[in-house]
Amino acid sequence: MSVPVTAAGDLRRLVVRDLRRDMRVLDGLIVNTALPVIIMVLFVYVFGGAITTGSSGLAYIDFVVPAVLLMSGGYGAALTAVTIAEDLSGGMIDRFRTLPISGWVVPAGHVVASVIRNVASSAIALAAALLLGFRPDASLADWALVLALVTGYVLAMSALAAVWGLLVSSPQAAGAFSFFVLFLPYVSDGIVPAQTMPGVLREFAYNQPLTPIIETMRSLLLGLPMGSSGAVATAWLAGTVALCVPVAAMLFRRRTASR
Repeated sequence: MSVPVTAAGDLRRLVVRDLRRDMRVLDGLIVNTALPVIIMVLFVYVFGGAITTGSSGLAYIDFVVPAVLLMSGGYGAALTAVTIAEDLSGGMIDRFRTLPISGWVVPAGHVVASVIRNVASSAIALAAALLLGFRPDASLADWALVLALVTGYVLAMSALAAVWGLLVSSPQAAGAFSFFVLFLPYVSDGIVPAQTMPGVLREFAYNQPLTPIIETMRSLLLGLPMGSSGAVATAWLAGTVALCVPVAAMLFRRRTASR
């Protein structure tokens, strides 16, 4: 049997292992299912009546849905850091080292499982938005591109979380990454128009990665002009994945070589 075929089988088994473990953790399962709905209801019904969308002229639910989709998937993706840190501190990596598997498939398994799990969380958030009155004007091709953007964002955040989980020394420290990912959309053009923010925050919001991703999703879902946001969003996502994947592999080899 060739090495690529063997590695693919190992990766599949580790992904299944991670997904099964998630299904057995009741509180995590509830969070992954309920949090997207809670966030959507919170923004539409609690904040929506008090926030205007400025010159865009959009209803607030139309304005905020792309950001909530990313928040729902991104928060769960950030928890990849915790699962990797738990494997490192709990002795699971030592057990894996006794098996004839490639070392890189261990962090890769966490990342792939995270993508599957958290794209599903974003789908739950979208279903909640539709129930609350969101009515997109997207073609089948537009929906495919939205799915690609959400998947790319979850993949990028999962890979970045893997790097963080391999850098820190405990699951508790790894958990701090989720707060960064959860609150990053607040300082973007996703929750409120960036033009309403003070100078420094406004410049940060215009130039951080989530703003072009959100603007691209808005354009695809609502039939708005896209401009250069699609290319910028693609560059951010591709660059993050291209940087984090080899860094995570290098850090994993270093962490496990000393054990």
